[in-house]
Amino acid sequence: MRIRIVGAGAMGRGIAQWAAAAGHTVELCDVRTEAVTAAVDFVRSMLERAVQKGRMSPEDSAAALGRLVPLDDPWARGPEVELVIEAVREDLDTKAEVFGKLEQALPDSAVFATNTSSLSVTRIAASLRDPGRLAGLHFFNPVPLMKIVEVVPGSATRPEIPPALTALVESCGHRAVTVADTPGFLVNHAGRGLVTEALALLEESVADPAGIDRIARDVLGLRMGPFELMDLTGLDVTAAVIDSIWQGFRYEDRLRPSFLTPNRVTAGLHGRKTGQGWFEYGPDAPAPAPEPPVTGDADRPVFVAGDEGDELRSALSAAGATVESGPGPSESALVLVPVWGTTVAAAVASQGLPAARTFGVDPLPPAGRRRVLAVTPASGPAAARDARAVLARATDGGEPWAVSVVRDTAGSVAQRLLASVVSVAASIAERSLATPADIDLAVTTGLGYPVGPLAWGDRIGAARMLDLQRSLHATTGDPRHRPARWLTERAQLGLSLTEPGTSPAACAQR
Repeated sequence: MRIRIVGAGAMGRGIAQWAAAAGHTVELCDVRTEAVTAAVDFVRSMLERAVQKGRMSPEDSAAALGRLVPLDDPWARGPEVELVIEAVREDLDTKAEVFGKLEQALPDSAVFATNTSSLSVTRIAASLRDPGRLAGLHFFNPVPLMKIVEVVPGSATRPEIPPALTALVESCGHRAVTVADTPGFLVNHAGRGLVTEALALLEESVADPAGIDRIARDVLGLRMGPFELMDLTGLDVTAAVIDSIWQGFRYEDRLRPSFLTPNRVTAGLHGRKTGQGWFEYGPDAPAPAPEPPVTGDADRPVFVAGDEGDELRSALSAAGATVESGPGPSESALVLVPVWGTTVAAAVASQGLPAARTFGVDPLPPAGRRRVLAVTPASGPAAARDARAVLARATDGGEPWAVSVVRDTAGSVAQRLLASVVSVAASIAERSLATPADIDLAVTTGLGYPVGPLAWGDRIGAARMLDLQRSLHATTGDPRHRPARWLTERAQLGLSLTEPGTSPAACAQR
């Protein structure tokens, strides 16, 4: 296939490398000739690096570079061009102008694709004489390594084009997911669950950014915590995406932005690219502050309250802790309460527990060696230090647990992050914006989560996830925690969250 790529910046040159390496002839052009020259040099260096690392033979590298054709004129006639991929700046008028000129220069048979990450594909296509020839083809940077592409049909896109683009993408070694033309498409939309809830936790002073990141990594198993991720992406970019998706979905509560971001963006605290974001960067940046040492009395007796405590009792007993049994704690015992979607304060009130020495423990099975201890305003400081020391006695393969101390909140940190991730994905499935399989594929491939959000919900169990979200909603009164119908129905019917279900249309077929 002969492909013309318009725009020789980071995305355009990455797409060019990907397509040429897969065997396609690639015309690379830009309104700035020097950008094309720089892009070709960059692709050459990337292909040479692939040879050095043994990922490509010298012959294949030379052949791929030979298929890369620099053009001086983006609007040159191209009777053999079958596909155009536009990768110019993210501006509706600019993209419409580019496609308008291409429509004059290229045959009617050429398919147009926009690499937009945030603009409406339908609006871009509307300026064309034939809007049916255009679809979205959203790559992620760096293109050769990020092996996921969103195929986005606009409202007028001809039905045969999305399957053809999907086949092209997958023949070149990437995975393709089809997603409706909606704000954020799929990956950016699904990613809001993690960062918006992390910001909400910070608003409530549940933990600091470093503490939330530790829990996200060590309990949920994420590669990066949400604040590390925002610093890597750039808070200016993240905040703009959060706002545009929230506004695009008519102020959906699940997607509600934080009041924390506008001032930080204005102040230039964007992350790695500015040297300071949620954390500091650069040669003069201070080392990350270590976690406080464990200093309490690890031999103090503990009483584990509630129905969720069997695993914790076993772990502490195996570590040699003194775990009391019986109907209630002794006068000297610490009380640990595993809470699911509720608060420690509520457990103290409902069970008549001693407020100064009662603490919450998240029962969510951790991916790493970390437990989370929740303190209330009534917690005694010495008792809190002792509770942390007792909890740190538990081991995993001989290694002691790390223990994060957070402020009491409904569900604790990891539960709220996970509930939000699953809830946003369930709302995407509920709206039929993408299939359950594509949602999970896009998130694991595009965001690097250890498992897709719907499959993650299945690991916990649909009924237990529903109980968590209902408890969060009831405890906080915040509509952001309202369970999606997708989750509610599947929990009630005993179905997997990844089950598409039977549609009315299927019932009408013979």
